[in-house]
Amino acid sequence: MDLVGADPSAPPGPLTHLSLPDSSEARPQSGADGRSLPGSWTRSSSEPSAVLREGVRRCLQQQCEQTVRILHAKVAQKSYGNEKRFFCPPPCVYLAGPGWRVKPVPGQAHQAGETGPLVCGYMGLDGASGSAAETQKLNFEEQPDSREFSCAKTLYISDADKRKHFRLVLRLMLRGGRELGTFHSRLIKVISKPSQKKQSLKNTDLCISSGSKVSLFNRLRSQTVSTRYLSVEDGDFVASARQWAAFTLHLADEHCSQGDFPPREGYVRYGSLVQLVCTVTGITLPPMIIRKVAKQCALLDVDEPISQLHKCAFQFPGGPPGGGGTYLCLATEKVVQFQASPCPKEANRALLNDNSCWTIIGTESVEFSFSTSLACTREPVTPVPLISTLELSGGGDVATLELHGENFHAGLKVWFGDVEAETMYRSPRSLVCVVPDVAVFGSDWRWLRTPITVPVSLVRTDGLFYPSAFSFTYTPEYSARPGAPGAPAAPAADADALLESIHHEFTRTNFHLFIQT
Repeated sequence: MDLVGADPSAPPGPLTHLSLPDSSEARPQSGADGRSLPGSWTRSSSEPSAVLREGVRRCLQQQCEQTVRILHAKVAQKSYGNEKRFFCPPPCVYLAGPGWRVKPVPGQAHQAGETGPLVCGYMGLDGASGSAAETQKLNFEEQPDSREFSCAKTLYISDADKRKHFRLVLRLMLRGGRELGTFHSRLIKVISKPSQKKQSLKNTDLCISSGSKVSLFNRLRSQTVSTRYLSVEDGDFVASARQWAAFTLHLADEHCSQGDFPPREGYVRYGSLVQLVCTVTGITLPPMIIRKVAKQCALLDVDEPISQLHKCAFQFPGGPPGGGGTYLCLATEKVVQFQASPCPKEANRALLNDNSCWTIIGTESVEFSFSTSLACTREPVTPVPLISTLELSGGGDVATLELHGENFHAGLKVWFGDVEAETMYRSPRSLVCVVPDVAVFGSDWRWLRTPITVPVSLVRTDGLFYPSAFSFTYTPEYSARPGAPGAPAAPAADADALLESIHHEFTRTNFHLFIQT
């Protein structure tokens, strides 16, 4: 099997490929053709019902998915004694998607007279006893962008907990007390305090790499109530006391214009030119030089790697030489520029004010998408399957697609558009399916060069629908349509044999895989 890179400017070639819109996180994995796959195929006893197929088609057309997104920091500082060091920034939950506003199907309808919010939640740490002190109730409120938002401001991990890593656990309940599901965050690393040592790239656990997600917050005199988070509202950068935004931290190039910089790999060091890009809106700040902060001074001669929970400052380039220059600063809820002054005692330092000193921390996010509009069940939607990569294998008349990810189980079927595929469960991290014949999507595929793209989804046995960001594209080879001007006439039997030969050759040699970003 060949792996082919995508060229957006090139015309479609004679190949079948996979595409993942708007994401670069998936990477192709080469696989061997003809290998034996352990496990057994779970074939449908009959064709999927017309009702289910129509329901899947409706889900794809109306975009009725429901999304749960959890944002949290990569590290958490441990509390000691009676002191409670609340997680900062606080873990946030966003509920998005039109499916939250779709009326439930019969059998799921709410009882008459039920009032109150549609969804409420509880967040705590995995492995905790679930007491009120360790679990926080989340009350969701609607945002201007129609998303529901809530955050857990009083979560902490005590010194009695000896774990080095943990996960957050989110339980969502529907109105009336029915459990929607239990969702887990990514792993969070426990640290005792921010590292004061010079970071070494031999130990990269706490270093921050280019292209990773970070949050920035400012806190006056270590007072929790004074904390302000760099965020974006109505297209403007603000210092918010309620919500925080995740920013992609890029190493920028001095020779590139603003907003037009090639991504660079590597760990970010102090003194580097960086650019912050909001992960939700795509809005960017101008390129800035990141500086280490000590005793309210920007250190201009430090080039060590940046570490989690370090104090830092962001200097706008182009200022006068020496300790002067302008820095990113907050004024109540506004983000402004602060004019620093040279340190009279040390030439390689600039004097800052409190509002120009930011704390930087890496962040993670995990997103779960599903649709309950097809399911006549009261079972939780979790565990929600997550697809990370796809691997295509072709040979003879059959092509198989292996889905890599997590939370897979034997009750899942892979769907290509509104067509169910024969599916085999291998493990919680692997599903294999037979790629449906392209003829089920278009009878003229042998003659028309137009590619056919269908979304890849998962459907649970009870009808619960799980959309994904992946799609599968058929691109058949061109051949003349029988009866077309200039095409030689052929007996019907010979034409059938010729078409069968073309089909066999197509499936044998022309399945290629690439990821389109």
